[in-house]
Amino acid sequence: MMARPNKPLSQEPRYRLITQVLRSNIISGVLPEGLVLLEGPIAALMQTSRMPVQAALRMLSAEGLVHRFDGRGYLVGAAGQGVAPLRRDIGEFDLDIPQQVDAALQMRGTWKHFYDEVEEQVASCQVFGEFRIVETELADYLAVSRTVVRDVLSRLQERGLIRKNASSHWIAGPLTARTLREKFELRAIVEPVALRLAAPHIDYSQIEDFRDRIGADPGLTPEDLEDALMEHCIAQAPNTALVAMIQNNQMLLTSVNRALTGLGLPEDEIALDQYRTLFDLIARHPIDSAAEYLRDHLHIMARKNLARMKIVAVISETVRIAPYLSAQ
Repeated sequence: MMARPNKPLSQEPRYRLITQVLRSNIISGVLPEGLVLLEGPIAALMQTSRMPVQAALRMLSAEGLVHRFDGRGYLVGAAGQGVAPLRRDIGEFDLDIPQQVDAALQMRGTWKHFYDEVEEQVASCQVFGEFRIVETELADYLAVSRTVVRDVLSRLQERGLIRKNASSHWIAGPLTARTLREKFELRAIVEPVALRLAAPHIDYSQIEDFRDRIGADPGLTPEDLEDALMEHCIAQAPNTALVAMIQNNQMLLTSVNRALTGLGLPEDEIALDQYRTLFDLIARHPIDSAAEYLRDHLHIMARKNLARMKIVAVISETVRIAPYLSAQ
């Protein structure tokens, strides 16, 4: 298997750094089985927002190192072990954080501490219409300066999540049915290509593990599997520009899906069977068959997401929108 060039830790997304720290401390036993992991305390310990912590916990769940339970948060360990929840402050466990990782976490600019949270809120609101982002209210909400806010907004603009209107106001949305169709059409074109490119770089034992856990692990969600497909397959393609384009294109769709699921819409159980088939094809190495199946899967997902959007008009009045977002 060909080795990929290592990306400097300072350039890694925060969720990957957090995943690395938690993973190593779980495997080494520093974080004991049954320990309840909560987003807030981890975010405080890592000096970050909750969004990258959420992504890290989902990735660890997909790897079988943590699992959901009846209470709030995640339990350390695989599902089905019957371990009693251990509720202690994670700060008591003296986590082993490699100096290079700690330095990478600290090197991130001030705006990056808040970017993930704002990105999630801005992306998820767009299914409910068009919103103006009020800079002063965002600064108050984050308790930061206008300079930090402008840095955050400029990055959102670079990634195509917001724009400026004729009055120079920052605008997010609306996400229309046409936009959603176009984004899924783009996914169906470029993601199978990236999967083919990634084939020599995939750790197929990891894919076999994910395939075998589908159905056996009740805590595994379609979102967990989409994250795993991106992390362990598509992101392994040796074309960083292509991977970045795919990640940017997925961002809005992922946030909208998460927002709708958070409002009580059920997870797509059929998608689990589709992911089992996809992961089985990848694991058995007929990569062209897997790429074709992925394309068909994305066409199906486009139709399902369009159907979910039709529910928005009914539930939009119950949605909690961040206070710095003003409906237009």
